[in-house]
Amino acid sequence: MEGTHVTSTQDPAAAPTKPQDIVEAAGMPVGSGNMKPGYDPRLANEDLAPLRKQKWNSYNIFAFWMSDVHSVGGYVTAGSLFALGIAAWQVLVALIVGIVIVQVFTNLVAKPSQKTGVPYPVVNRAVFGIKGANIPAVIRGIIAIAWYGVQTFLAAQSLNIIFLKFVPGTENLVEPSFLGLSALGWISYAILWVAQVALFWNGMEVIRRFIDWAGPAVYVVMIVLAVYLVSQAGWENVSFDLSDPNQPALGFWGATGLMFMAIGIVISYFSGPMLNFGDFARYGKSFAAVKRGNFWGLPVNFLFFSLLVVVTASATVPVFGELITDPIHTVERIDTPVAILLGGLTFVTATVGINIVANFISPAFDFSNVAPHRISWRMGGMIAAVGSVFLLPWNWYSNATAIHYSLGLLAALIGPLFGLLIAGYYIAAKQRIKTDEMFTMSEQGAYWYKNGYNPNAVRALLWAGIPTIVLAVFPKMFADLGLFDVSWIGNFTWFIGCGLGYLFFVFFEKQDPQVPTFDGETEGISDGTIVSAVSTVDPEPSAISGEIPVEHSAVK
Repeated sequence: MEGTHVTSTQDPAAAPTKPQDIVEAAGMPVGSGNMKPGYDPRLANEDLAPLRKQKWNSYNIFAFWMSDVHSVGGYVTAGSLFALGIAAWQVLVALIVGIVIVQVFTNLVAKPSQKTGVPYPVVNRAVFGIKGANIPAVIRGIIAIAWYGVQTFLAAQSLNIIFLKFVPGTENLVEPSFLGLSALGWISYAILWVAQVALFWNGMEVIRRFIDWAGPAVYVVMIVLAVYLVSQAGWENVSFDLSDPNQPALGFWGATGLMFMAIGIVISYFSGPMLNFGDFARYGKSFAAVKRGNFWGLPVNFLFFSLLVVVTASATVPVFGELITDPIHTVERIDTPVAILLGGLTFVTATVGINIVANFISPAFDFSNVAPHRISWRMGGMIAAVGSVFLLPWNWYSNATAIHYSLGLLAALIGPLFGLLIAGYYIAAKQRIKTDEMFTMSEQGAYWYKNGYNPNAVRALLWAGIPTIVLAVFPKMFADLGLFDVSWIGNFTWFIGCGLGYLFFVFFEKQDPQVPTFDGETEGISDGTIVSAVSTVDPEPSAISGEIPVEHSAVK
């Protein structure tokens, strides 16, 4: 690697002890990346380096999406689509259009990571620069920390119901509180916090096995719940329209507007997992396998799950006398020991599943990317887990205004980040990345740009991010002040941000090209246009220990 050279020591005992040594000595799996001799330890560890083997098949990707969809949030989102006030067939059309758009965009973001075998923050080094890649990584990591705490809190609510039903005396723990959470809430939160950390600490292979099991398990219970409620309500009393019957009829344009809003809701719900998906696509054995998994996990799975949700929610009206769109409350109202135990554990499992795949793994990569030689993937995950507790999510989750002006502001940047990655990889780089160049701090490195930052990417993020934040934040402010209400535009900020990020980056790269395409080169190039190009590493390359010291005299 230009600008670096490696010297090895003949005495293994002389090598310093590193965090991965302790993890391996404890019997835990280490990262499966191929640490090449030229990789700068300030940019690489075994968690961020290109994978030695890419093993995930289509079912593993399908199971990933089941874990993401089969959650309390997914249930409520799917139910809300059928309560917008438009006909069921219009909802289904909007749902299909929205989820197909998600599928297409997910395939786009999957390719660079699958082809290179590296996670999202590392791929961004080719777009933002070696140092600049930390900008999207930190933004994404902060959002994930907050939602990790929220999802753990939601799962704790399910566990509370089980305790109150089966453990005598726990009702006495509901009143005492500390920092806004009851004693019982703290107990449930702590149990789930530790359980998730234990699952995460065992590595990606154990996580893969968990989500392979969790998605189908939730489906089984969801189907049982739907069948039970429909049998109590009678099929003739089930409706696919969950909207208020007293709501005035909508005209053509009104219904069309709500259909577009439904499409926007679907895409907004998946915006985080879409951006994160490269962290999982890197494990796919081929890009074709990833695409097949996305097909079954997105349009097919989401459509079936949505229909299951609307049947279940609709049946709550004749059975309980009111529409219940929260699955936890539905199970609670059934009020039989078996239903509460099975339903409660199911939604705990579902919420843990989405939390692991959406809010734990990705920030672990993000924070590890900031200082790989000091922060391993596991340490990055622990930063997210501990940070989520200090945010006290139970105090602000129910406050829509607090969420809007904090997470809403950060989430507005997801669209621009997505657009930048797509423009950078497909247009500027022409799907050609020199993987090893993403692991050198040499000023002569291909992705060093200017002081480690690609000025075009930073400018594009600012130019796209500022108006997107304004559109995400101020319409609600104006409505709250009683001025005018254009808050509906919030459903489309992802589209606006993505489009602006894409267009600005393409424009800046045309004016002053920065991203290299390596025309005429083949060695060490990950070329996404070649179907057979799976990764830039050999199936079983010879890995070296992360403890081989690298001299930095030539590295700046």
